[in-house]
Amino acid sequence: MKSVLLSILVTSLPLAAQVTIAAPTAEELVAADAVVEKLGGQFKFTEGPSWIPDRKLLVFSDIPNSKLMQWTAAKGIEEFRPSENSNGNTLDAEGRLITCQHSGRNIVRTEKDGKITVLVDSFEGKKLNSPNDVAVKSDGTLWFTDPPYGVPKDQKKEQEGNWVYRFDPTTKKITIVCRLFDMPNGIAFSPDEKRLYIADSGKGQQVGSFDVKEDGTLSADAVWWAQGGSDGLRVDVKGNIYTTAGDGVRIYSPEGKRLGTIKFPEHPANCAFGGDDMKTLFVTARTGLYSVKLKVAGNVLKK
Repeated sequence: MKSVLLSILVTSLPLAAQVTIAAPTAEELVAADAVVEKLGGQFKFTEGPSWIPDRKLLVFSDIPNSKLMQWTAAKGIEEFRPSENSNGNTLDAEGRLITCQHSGRNIVRTEKDGKITVLVDSFEGKKLNSPNDVAVKSDGTLWFTDPPYGVPKDQKKEQEGNWVYRFDPTTKKITIVCRLFDMPNGIAFSPDEKRLYIADSGKGQQVGSFDVKEDGTLSADAVWWAQGGSDGLRVDVKGNIYTTAGDGVRIYSPEGKRLGTIKFPEHPANCAFGGDDMKTLFVTARTGLYSVKLKVAGNVLKK
C-alpha cells in the first residue's frame, strides 16, 4: 500500500491529510493532487449531505440543533429550514428532498413549494424507531434503515427489531426487506439497481451487498460482506462504494475489494456527490463540513 499526501484548507491554514491507495484502481478515482477543503464548522453533529442540482446547493443535517443546513459556493453556510432532528437526506426522481427525522420518527418529503409531507411513520400500527438513512429507487420506492439511535428519551421503542424497510409512496405499503443488521445505517443502490448496499454501525461493524429481486425483496444473505464499521455511504457511476468509517472515507469496488481510504481531520459521518459535474465528494464529519474533488462522478437517480 502507498500513501499520497494531500493539503487541506481549513480557514486558509493547510493541514496534512492522507489518501491511502490499496489498489491501483483507486488512482483512477482520486487525484494525487486533490485538495480536501473545510467548508464550515462549529456544528453539533453533521449528517445526511445531499446535493440539489437545480439550486446548486448542498443540504445537510445538524442533528442536535434540529436544523437542516445548506451550503452554496456563493454564500457559504446558511440555514435551510428547521427539522425534527433530521439525519439522512436524499432526492427522489423529481428532485424533491427526502428526509429521515429522528424525533419525528418518520420520513418526510419537502415539496417544490416548501410544504412538508409525512410519507411514513409507522409499521403495523407501531411507531418506527428513528429512521436513519434512505435510498430512492427509480420506481419511486423508498428503502430505509431504522435503528433506535434517535428515539426521544421521553418515548419508547415500539418495533421489535432494527430493520431495513421498503416503502411504496403510491400504495403506502411498507415491508421489512432485511433483518440481518444490529444497527442498520447507510444505504445506497448500485447504478443498475441490481444491488443494495447496507452499512451496520452496531455490533456487526460491516457493509453488506445484497441482490435486489424483481419482486421488491432482497437476497436472503449478502453477496459479500466488507468488514469494518461504517455510517453513511454513496456510490459512483462506476459502481464503487464510498463509506464513512473511523479512519476516513473507505472506497470499495463493486465486488467488495477495498481500493483506498481518504482521511479527514474529523471522523466522517456521511458523504454525498455534488457540484456541477457531480465529481465533488461532500463529507459531513461531526462538527465540520468538508469537500474533496474526485476524478469520477457520483451516481444520479434516473426517472
